[in-house]
Amino acid sequence: MLRTAIVAGATGLVGRELVRELLQEPGYEKIVALVRTPLQLQDARLEQITTDWSEKHLDSVLGNLLKDADLYCALGTTIKKAKSKQQFRVVDYEYPMLLGRLARKYGAAQLLVVSAMGADRNSRFFYSQVKGEMEKGLAESGVGTLHLFRPSLLLGEREEFRLGESVGAMLSKPLSFLMVGSFRKYKPISASKVARAMITAARSQSAGIHIHESDQLSE
Repeated sequence: MLRTAIVAGATGLVGRELVRELLQEPGYEKIVALVRTPLQLQDARLEQITTDWSEKHLDSVLGNLLKDADLYCALGTTIKKAKSKQQFRVVDYEYPMLLGRLARKYGAAQLLVVSAMGADRNSRFFYSQVKGEMEKGLAESGVGTLHLFRPSLLLGEREEFRLGESVGAMLSKPLSFLMVGSFRKYKPISASKVARAMITAARSQSAGIHIHESDQLSE
């Protein structure tokens, strides 16, 4: 039976790749992109929904779409872009938690979420702490099938410039050959590989909670 895929964060680095890859998947009859600004893509199977991320709005637009759907979450920001730690937490914790509640409420088949390498709610680093809290919250949300992806430094063309990531990518690429064994998980990974790994995980339809570390996403 053909399925529906819903992508949150569809205008981001991984989200854009997800939409492109999903449009090549014959197993999906509809791809729904949740966006603030429409994507420059045209396809008969693609439906774009502009949202303000209020729970009331998402509940109304997703209620009839989530049953047995694959819900992909590629939301993420930086404190610099969000302007404050509080707003960063809204995007990287509260929005994914909202998706988790709706996935359970309307019976989504599975929830697949981009987290981050080093996610740990007990971390001293705010970014990793929020990602860890998000993972724990979703694991306890009651969603039947949950996939959490922990990529390292993401490679790809972002719409906005991120100095830290650009410098990190420039420095780490020449050293990638040294990242073997236990260091392999620190090797930068392209957004397209993360997207493909998420779709592969969705195809498996494996119930339960699954954590995918960065070095596993390239396999």
